[in-house]
Amino acid sequence: MFFNSIDFAIFLPIVFLLYWFVANNNLKLQNFLIVLASYVFYGWWDWRFLSLILFSTIIDYSIGVRLSKEKTLSKRKILLWLSILVNLGF
Repeated sequence: MFFNSIDFAIFLPIVFLLYWFVANNNLKLQNFLIVLASYVFYGWWDWRFLSLILFSTIIDYSIGVRLSKEKTLSKRKILLWLSILVNLGF
């Protein structure tokens, strides 16, 4: 699915409406919906690459959890750079 396709023109309003009206300010549900919609959008193009976005999600979530618990600035910078380098490495 490309941004300038008719599929995206249908997909985006559906996700937008689900995000604002169905999730109804439930942050966890909204976050889950955005992740799921991202997987659908990415998989629509070529489902074989879904493992890349899944791996990236796991890495970034894990590092985000560690960042929230880490107090030392130098360790936080290392974690941030690790996340950036892993994502750019793909």
